Amino acid sequence: QVQLVESGGGLVQAGGALRLSCAASGSAFTINAMGWYRQAPGKQRERVAVITTGGTTNYADSVKGRFTISRDNAKNTVYLQMNSLKPEDTAVYYCTAWPPRVYYLGSPPGSWGQGTQVTVSS
Repeated sequence: QVQLVESGGGLVQAGGALRLSCAASGSAFTINAMGWYRQAPGKQRERVAVITTGGTTNYADSVKGRFTISRDNAKNTVYLQMNSLKPEDTAVYYCTAWPPRVYYLGSPPGSWGQGTQVTVSS
């Protein structure tokens, strides 16, 4: 299991922007796809965005056009640029990682970070 440490959460007004970062420990053997999930109180956990080692991305419909996931494989770091934030984006955001040989859209992540709070005020 890899170690994932998120940072960059905070409080922002609607329409603003935040950039989340996640530093991961591990190698190509332990880390394949990486992504972000979020969970608001009383709501189901939602996959927000995923990126593969090759740079292929996948986004939830609710964030398409507003969020951008990127990855620096040399630094073992994944980012989530969140623009045009809405109050409904308020949640704890979790960095996640999938091991090799696991289909990242069809299986839960193998590793989770501790989460970082994002709060969007109206």
